Amino acid sequence: MNETVITAADPGTGLFVQLAGFWRRFRKNRAALVGLVLLLLIFLLAALAPVVSPYNPYEGNLPQSLQGPSGNHWLGTDHLGRDILSRIFYGARISLRVGLIAVGISLAAGVMVGAVAGYYGGLVDLGLMRVMDIMMAFPPILLALALMILLGRGIENAMVAIGIVYIPEYARIVRGSVMSVKENDYVQAALALGAGDLRVIFLHVLPNVVAPIIIRATMGVSQAILETAGLGFLGLGVQEPFAEWGAMLGSGRGYFYNAPHVVIFPGLAITITVMAFNLLGDGLRDALDPRLKQ
Repeated sequence: MNETVITAADPGTGLFVQLAGFWRRFRKNRAALVGLVLLLLIFLLAALAPVVSPYNPYEGNLPQSLQGPSGNHWLGTDHLGRDILSRIFYGARISLRVGLIAVGISLAAGVMVGAVAGYYGGLVDLGLMRVMDIMMAFPPILLALALMILLGRGIENAMVAIGIVYIPEYARIVRGSVMSVKENDYVQAALALGAGDLRVIFLHVLPNVVAPIIIRATMGVSQAILETAGLGFLGLGVQEPFAEWGAMLGSGRGYFYNAPHVVIFPGLAITITVMAFNLLGDGLRDALDPRLKQ
């Protein structure tokens, strides 16, 4: 008889059970499912932008400028005669890329700062957190503007600036979680067995504070997209001829009264994307909440 016996200690089975429980709780939230579907659609359209875009987003046609939605141009054209639908598709690529990379910068730096501050405490915690407090004293958009002035315009600098702005939020979340987790018995046991600080932090502490980090990072992408759009609207973010939603709003605001579509559709793209990330973040928060696992 050739049978495979799976015990309760099988880590693969335990992971499968946890994922199944997470998905069971997540799918009960209909708003989160809507957010997930919207994000999958947005990512798909961004990835397939060269295929699904009906026109070249950078090729203008002045005789057809500021045309309203029609059969030839479903969302109309901008002041240079460029197809707005095509530019929105390509703008999704830029907005998502900036948002994800900016959150990656914030996440990497914030996790390191928060883990060190929460684990060691004392003067280390005091010094690092005071720096974070100073950064949080500035409104995010003003700090991003100041960094963009120092770094210069461009998509790469926008990623760095937005990434730096939100480091304190991740640092505070991780610090609080680490301070709670480090007092648990398994952490003290690892220290008693001679494990080094780095091993304890990365193998025993951080894996147990993943849930709040994931939730904050998901919602952080929507904030980063808004910041990118704000910088683009002010002319300090992504520059022409690149298609970026905030820059599209900025270049089209002067034509709002006679051609409102040049502002409405990029604004809707920002709104729907931000809403989708926020809905997904809310769903992840509920599904990962330990109090709901009972």
